Amino acid sequence: MWAIILLLALIAAAAWIRLAPTDPADWHVALDIQDATGPCGPDAVIPMTGAAQAACLVSGTPDAALARLAGIAEASPRTSRIAGSPEEGRITWVARSALWGFPDYITAEARPEGNGAQLDILSRLRFGRSDLGVNAARLRDWLDRY
Repeated sequence: MWAIILLLALIAAAAWIRLAPTDPADWHVALDIQDATGPCGPDAVIPMTGAAQAACLVSGTPDAALARLAGIAEASPRTSRIAGSPEEGRITWVARSALWGFPDYITAEARPEGNGAQLDILSRLRFGRSDLGVNAARLRDWLDRY
């Protein structure tokens, strides 16, 4: 009997994690990240509890910077855009873990900076307190491919 109750609880939790509605207004928000000091790359990533952020300087326009990052993000497994566009200056994606489908939300913004643009990115979890470094690893991968 307890085994059945436990199994049903696990199934319900897994269903909630995968099927919980996403309101873009909760995640597609303005970022408040410090000024960038260097180029994009894995070293630009700052790990935080349950999240990671990066700020880096890129050549080209803000639109072009976001479009390039969008190509990298949307080629990543289990990652899809939930709001925004390069023209808007902000894009938010959801990326899900392979086994349980835990959602992480990634928001990127770009703004003019000198002769190029500053690219700001925040990747954070929705459920729990620890992401076991997944958000930092994702940003390092994306910025390495940038």
